[in-house]
Amino acid sequence: MKKWFNSGSPWIWLTAASVAVSLLALLGILLLLAGQGMRYFWPGPVYQFELNQTAAGPVTMIGELYQQQELSRSQLQDAGVMLPLGEAQSFIRYLIKVGNRESEGQDFRTLLASDVRERATPKEILVLERHTRGTAYGYLVGMLEDGQPLTGHDLSQALQQRLPQIAVLSRQAHDLQYRDMARINEQFASLRLREKKLLRDNQLDARWQASFRAERLELQRQYQQLADKLQRLNQERQRDALLLRDMHGQIHTIPLSQVRDAWYPNAMGTGQKWLHWAGQVQKFLTDSPREANTEGGVFPAIFGTVLMVILMSIVVMPFGVIAAIYLHEYAGQHLLTRLIRIAVVNLAGVPSIVYGVFGLGFFVYMVGGTLDQLFYAESLPNPTFGTPGVLWAALTLALLTLPVVIVATEEGLSRIPATLRQGSLALGATRAETLWRIVLPMAAPAMMTGLILAVARAAGETAPLMLVGVVKSVPVLPVDEIFPYLHLERKFMHLSFQIYDMAFQSPSVEAVRPLVFATALLLVLIVVGLNLAAMGIRHSLRERYKTWSQ
Repeated sequence: MKKWFNSGSPWIWLTAASVAVSLLALLGILLLLAGQGMRYFWPGPVYQFELNQTAAGPVTMIGELYQQQELSRSQLQDAGVMLPLGEAQSFIRYLIKVGNRESEGQDFRTLLASDVRERATPKEILVLERHTRGTAYGYLVGMLEDGQPLTGHDLSQALQQRLPQIAVLSRQAHDLQYRDMARINEQFASLRLREKKLLRDNQLDARWQASFRAERLELQRQYQQLADKLQRLNQERQRDALLLRDMHGQIHTIPLSQVRDAWYPNAMGTGQKWLHWAGQVQKFLTDSPREANTEGGVFPAIFGTVLMVILMSIVVMPFGVIAAIYLHEYAGQHLLTRLIRIAVVNLAGVPSIVYGVFGLGFFVYMVGGTLDQLFYAESLPNPTFGTPGVLWAALTLALLTLPVVIVATEEGLSRIPATLRQGSLALGATRAETLWRIVLPMAAPAMMTGLILAVARAAGETAPLMLVGVVKSVPVLPVDEIFPYLHLERKFMHLSFQIYDMAFQSPSVEAVRPLVFATALLLVLIVVGLNLAAMGIRHSLRERYKTWSQ
């Protein structure tokens, strides 16, 4: 045994076991996120429960079975649940998503299995995904066109035909409101600021006033044309409606403009369910969130996360590489450089919220406030750059990840053999040429390693972003068709903050739980994708300069 220990074999098995456990843990996390998150998009069966009620007869409940768990009699009694008399010491409790928020008041209800007299899955049950008020369950009993009943049509087919037409009208109305009318509003604001600036400089004479008046009248004319067009589109969108009978037998009139999608889950085959699942995943990736982030997609958060990481990388890479080159190639080895290295390493351990406080005070209030005083004085007291935005968030995270890039780059520089530098200098190259043509290309893989670590940390940070730019919801993206196209002063959404918001700020935890898992899986995949891209570049550079060090 002693000989076996001295051979080093136990340490090999120990390290191999550690790697295996780590990989299994990572795989388990991914499977958990995928399993819990992807079920959100799967069209599960919708049940119709007939409940026992001795006084008034059976009561009907329609909904999706979200969860079932076995609880003891004492647990249910402590929770205030009335239980039937008997010897049973455990009960099955269902968590049912009943939807129809406007009539039920809540999305979920609990139900004991012992109260269910009969459970069925009628194929006629319709599920509606709505823009507001969540999901609706019931039976389609009619359709209205301009307030008149639609007769002589297959109602289900008519519903599936008209929903895409309504969606096209909705997109046109959205583009009209948030692109064309927003552009005119920007021109109104620019006109007001120009007028305010001339007034402040005592240059607002009669000629300028006449010019502004003419421009304002022209903008008002264009805005009124768009408003009339938007009104016609909205009237056309509101033309059709459907009649839905809920589980209480009440008929609800729902305009088709409020319906995003409709399907019959109990009548779907496996292929149809997979097509529906793919469509729901696509909507999740391309739509904006709704209902306080408890429904809808995450596209603004994906866009904000990727944009912020790109801006952060553009800032942190040059500064980190230049700092590492100076420390390793020019600063020499003395007490000051050692103190600087110790300070850089310790900066990596500072809590991220401290960086957020620093970014708020330095970047937002000091730098942004100064920019407003110098270049946007006519907009004050409304700040332009003196408020949290995507630029300040990127700079704060660049500062947070700067030590990672410096340390990784300096380690890469230290691994380059000194003989290469000496050979280059001996052949007549200057120190700058040696650095540019020999040292930096060979250190490029280490730089990319630093970038990988920086991206991984920046994409997952939440605390500092809450202070310097991330918000719960934004009406527009930082990039649009209005000059200067990239609006660095705007606030943005971020996947990690959206996960926090859904998990801890949502009014309905049960409703958003699968969405939290799906968003977390998406964030992990984005981080892995960015890392794989950087690793591919690093591997390519390493192979290119591999022969130089041999």
